Parts: sequence; structure tokens; C-alpha cells
Amino acid sequence: MDRVLTIIIGALIMLAMATLVLVALPYHQLKDELPPEKLKPYTIAQLRGRATYVNMGCVYCHSQQPRPASLGPDGLRGWGRASVPADYAYDYPHLLGVSRTGPDLFNIGARQPSMDWHLTHLYQPRSVSPGSVMPAYPFLFKVVKHPKPGDKVVTLPPQFAPSGTQVVATQEALDLVAYLTSLDHTYPVPVDESGATK
Repeated sequence: MDRVLTIIIGALIMLAMATLVLVALPYHQLKDELPPEKLKPYTIAQLRGRATYVNMGCVYCHSQQPRPASLGPDGLRGWGRASVPADYAYDYPHLLGVSRTGPDLFNIGARQPSMDWHLTHLYQPRSVSPGSVMPAYPFLFKVVKHPKPGDKVVTLPPQFAPSGTQVVATQEALDLVAYLTSLDHTYPVPVDESGATK
């Protein structure tokens, strides 16, 4: 009985230490972090798009945290400057990512600001990125014979367009694109006298 009690107490102590080191201390260090002046809160449409991004599991294939040059070639890939804690002031939960099957999306809004490109890419990724391994998301669209006024018709290359019909983006697709195009962290990062980021 004493051995079981010792194991339980030891496990609880390890859990408490891990929580302190991995949760409490970083929260205390970053709680007063102010967002950069040019970083704006998400709109309602962007928040809905962010929820779709999470629900569809985009975070499993895309990161949102370019690394500094000393840790990898992210800058050479065109993914932008290394991220800093203040860049995530309006993100909860943070969508840093767990893998890079696809490119980092931290600055996709700056690299690819076209709504039409994103809609085409979501409907059929290989129509704009040959060789892409990203799955298509046709359920985010409607295929109709006659679009209604105000519908956002997706422009597809002829080999990907359904014959005799047109592809129309749903509100969910438009919201997701609004979120993706909002990911633009090209503003400069404030630094202190020593050259470290604030």
C-alpha cells in the first residue's frame, strides 16, 4: 500500500511541476504582452473562418510560426519574419501547428491576398498548385446551373470546372478565406536597445 501511495504522490508532484513550468510560468511572462499597433482583432467573419480552419483540421498540416534563420530556412521559403509572442495576442487557442505537410500560413494573406485564388485552391488545390497533396473541399461550395445575384462564383480552369454548371462559394468558404487573407504579419516587430524583440 505504501508503494502505491508513493507512486501516486510522485505522479501528482510531477504533474504539478509540469503545469507550473509549462503553463503558469509562460502565462505569467506573457500576460502583459501588448499586440503590435498594426495587428487588428479578428472580425466576426474571420472568427467564423478561424473556427472552420480548426474544425477541418488545417492546423494538422499547416503551421503559423515561422522560425528565425538560425533554426531553419523559413525566411528563404518566403514565409516571412520569425514570429514573436505579441503576434498571437488575439489568437485563442493559438494555432501554431504540429506539422508542415503544407506551407506555413503565418503570412498567407500577404503572400496570396486574392480571394479568387483561395476559393479555387479550396475547391481543387491542384488547379492552382500542381502536385499539391492538400485534399479538395468541395463540400464548402455549391454546384448550380444559374447562380443567384450576389453569389460568389469560383473561377476554375476548364479541366477542373464541372460542365454545364458553376461552382458557388458558401458562406463558410467565404469566411475561411476571410480568415486566411487576414493572416498578414508583415509589420515590423518592435525591438529594445539590445536588439531583442519586445
